[in-house]
Amino acid sequence: MPKQGKKLADAVKQVDNNVLYEPVDALELVKKVAPAKFDETVEAVVRLGVDPRHADQQVRGAVVLPHGTGKTRKVLVFAKGDKAKEAEEAGADFVGAEDVVERIQKEGWLEFDVAVATPDMMGLVGRLGKILGPRGLMPNPKTGTVTFDVTRAVQEVKAGKIEYRVDKAGIIHAPIGKVSFSVEKLSDNLRTLVEQLIRVKPAAAKGTYIKGIYVSSTMGPGIKVNSQKVTA
Repeated sequence: MPKQGKKLADAVKQVDNNVLYEPVDALELVKKVAPAKFDETVEAVVRLGVDPRHADQQVRGAVVLPHGTGKTRKVLVFAKGDKAKEAEEAGADFVGAEDVVERIQKEGWLEFDVAVATPDMMGLVGRLGKILGPRGLMPNPKTGTVTFDVTRAVQEVKAGKIEYRVDKAGIIHAPIGKVSFSVEKLSDNLRTLVEQLIRVKPAAAKGTYIKGIYVSSTMGPGIKVNSQKVTA
């Protein structure tokens, strides 16, 4: 794919790595230099001043982006009885219990983006740990996906809720929209994400917490953002 390589090279030339771009300017540039023909996802990369090797410096959770991600996410809810009915009425794409667990175990079925479970179902869902865990699909109380309030859980995912988790290098990767989004919407989503990360700052984290922010499209180059201006 030499043509794509040339497009990326052209995009890279338009980005000055020595500049800390204002958030709006950075997002305008992301849109301008996105090299692919499809509607690329815009991603934020936030480098945090934490040491993820320590349990008290883990950063993990979820946040509802005001303008969503531009992607319709399919939700599976593990529930029974009234809670199963509630999940269906809330707009869940799939609802089930033992039948769904068996389907995932025997058929490798994974046609969903987010799994929600009522707390009483976690004993059953736990059997899927080795399948769902590595794919980031395991329901978790920290991200609000283990709850009896299935209506809220489903609606938040549909409204644009994303999960975030610091990796081994102390970095958060999160989608904040699509290249087709306006700069204003991307800026709102970026600010919401960063404000959330600041809210959940671990007490054990010392020194500078937000060490750096980059934005990029799926196929485009990373662009440094002036992190102090994101929440200003």
